[in-house]
Amino acid sequence: MHPDIIASLADVGITRTFAIQELTLPLALAGNDLIGQARTGTGKTLGFGVPLLQRVVPPSEGGDGVPQALVVVPTRELCVQVSRDLAAAGTRRGVRVQAIYGGRAFEPQVAALQAGVEVVVGTPGRLLDLAQRGDLVLGKVRGLVLDEADEMLDLGFLPDIERILAMVPDKRQTMLFSATMPGPIVTLSRSFMTQPTHIRAHGNDEGSTVPQTTQFIYRAHNLDKPELLSRVLQSRDRGLVMVFCRTKRTAQKVADDLVERGFAAAAVHGDLGQGAREQALRAFRAGKVDVLVATDVAARGIDVTGVSHVVNYQCPEDEKTYVHRIGRTGRAGSTGVAVTLVDWDDIPRWQLINKALELDFTDPPETYSTSPWVYTDLDVPTTATGRLPRAQRTREGLGAETLEDLGETGKRQKTGGRDGARDGGRGDRDRADRADRADRGDRGGRSGPGRDDAPTADEPTTVGPPKSRPRRRTRGNGEAAAGAAAATDGPAADAPATDAGDGAAKPRRRRRRGGANRGGGSSESVS
Repeated sequence: MHPDIIASLADVGITRTFAIQELTLPLALAGNDLIGQARTGTGKTLGFGVPLLQRVVPPSEGGDGVPQALVVVPTRELCVQVSRDLAAAGTRRGVRVQAIYGGRAFEPQVAALQAGVEVVVGTPGRLLDLAQRGDLVLGKVRGLVLDEADEMLDLGFLPDIERILAMVPDKRQTMLFSATMPGPIVTLSRSFMTQPTHIRAHGNDEGSTVPQTTQFIYRAHNLDKPELLSRVLQSRDRGLVMVFCRTKRTAQKVADDLVERGFAAAAVHGDLGQGAREQALRAFRAGKVDVLVATDVAARGIDVTGVSHVVNYQCPEDEKTYVHRIGRTGRAGSTGVAVTLVDWDDIPRWQLINKALELDFTDPPETYSTSPWVYTDLDVPTTATGRLPRAQRTREGLGAETLEDLGETGKRQKTGGRDGARDGGRGDRDRADRADRADRGDRGGRSGPGRDDAPTADEPTTVGPPKSRPRRRTRGNGEAAAGAAAATDGPAADAPATDAGDGAAKPRRRRRRGGANRGGGSSESVS
């Protein structure tokens, strides 16, 4: 390895290799294609990052600033993390790393590309947008990495990946990394790789979950889950906690409920703007918030130091999701606790996960917030209730973290935090209401004659606010209109019966309402 890379890693406290790095670095540094598979939290990022940083040519050695390496990731949060890790490892060598992802303004990313970068880390959508605009040049890419490859090659991302592959040179090094690598994905990946080596950093009999993570599976009722979660969050000596939900609405609801109960919680999900999502993650990393409620958007690769507990508030969809979720704790050799709350309806789904991962939780115990084993399993004080005692509310909360203005695209959002998405919606409606009121004023609402001004025969009857019933009965000539105007001070029944316009109007309306005379009966017979 280049001595500057070793020194940069030492600066951030990394001095020894994990198993996946020991196995992949010799092959990757030699330029071979490979598929790297290892448990979550075991250093896969540097397994592909170091070879990329080793092979690129920085400006100090004659680099021209055109991207030479590309890392494609499935989520924005993972994009930010990987780019940060690679930038730290390439600091002393002067390698420039740029994150390219959606939800924020194009201009700063375009300016960074024009200034020159060696490594680009990005999500497929924004990469394609900038490549098609001509701002991102992929013709000199010599190293391509698909991080969380099983997700990237899933059916939804595959067309975008194929388009990106068509833009990079055929002669390149391609590497795939993930904690889970199903057989069909491996088969598919071989179609665009050259004699890849599949490396697994754990044995077939070791399982996919990290042994340092203690797992508890409880069969819980949906109505009791908020109370049960409150007890879990009061475990003694717990650190940061990540709570995973299946839906965006549930994640926001759980976060709001926890805040009401006194916990410093924040949400991360797809309905929030990118600024609010990054604000929540920054607050979580800084310890201002100690409970992060998230959908699976944060289950892939997010590495936050100090996460002691993971709670699956809703049962994950499959075994891959379960592995990635609980992999947020027990990272880099530390210990962790994973608690999964399985509703009655989700028992069949859980049993499939349990069988696929060869776990020993086929029949989870029926558990409530008052069940004694909750307190003993998780070391919860017996005095714990559904609310956090005021003496323990020491975190600053999400409001202590600033909300950056990212020039967001696709989101019109006024404020951040847990109400960010809803405030943005209200702001849009307020603007629409103001525009609608202004439009009505232009058509004569408040800018027309005063409410007490009666229209004359020379004025259009569309000017001014609606008057009273006689206005609708004026169908005749100017004399009828004048008669209607004179009648506005009294009720409609007081209108003069001798008025020609009224006399013509009444029989017509009565004939339309009558049933027997629709065929043309006389007005006398109707009256």
